[in-house]
Amino acid sequence: MAETNLSGSCFCGAVRYRLTRPPMFVNCCHCRDCQKQTGGAFAINALIERSCIELDDGSQEPLRITMPTESGRPHDIYRCAKCQTALWSDYGRRGVMVFVRVSTLDQAHNIVPDAHIFTRSKAPWVVLPPGARSFDVYYDMKKEWPKESLARRAAILGAG
Repeated sequence: MAETNLSGSCFCGAVRYRLTRPPMFVNCCHCRDCQKQTGGAFAINALIERSCIELDDGSQEPLRITMPTESGRPHDIYRCAKCQTALWSDYGRRGVMVFVRVSTLDQAHNIVPDAHIFTRSKAPWVVLPPGARSFDVYYDMKKEWPKESLARRAAILGAG
């Protein structure tokens, strides 16, 4: 990932944030929940420790909206209270790890997904890049994530 600026914002600018370190892993999710919630063909999510997101001075605190999921696990989406832009999600309500919506980053196109997930429900006209790692549903994290990222995840979740 060739990030030079890990700052982002909502559409109206009321919430400005920055990531203090690179994401652990980036998924391009093609599940129907992501399609419906974003109104697009997929969502690109950068997994990162919640403690690595800093709001800029004067930014509003995002509003937590709880969404239903097919799995039944809680899914909180943090949105700008003014324009309702989805900034990040907390799947499973862990509180320590979030999925930043990559498209809210100022230089979003510098971040390339590490994997495409839930491709079983991918829009048929979406063509994945040659060599892209893709999975019908999900993947074995221990095989796909870099060791450093697995260690970061284990440190915040207390799991190996």
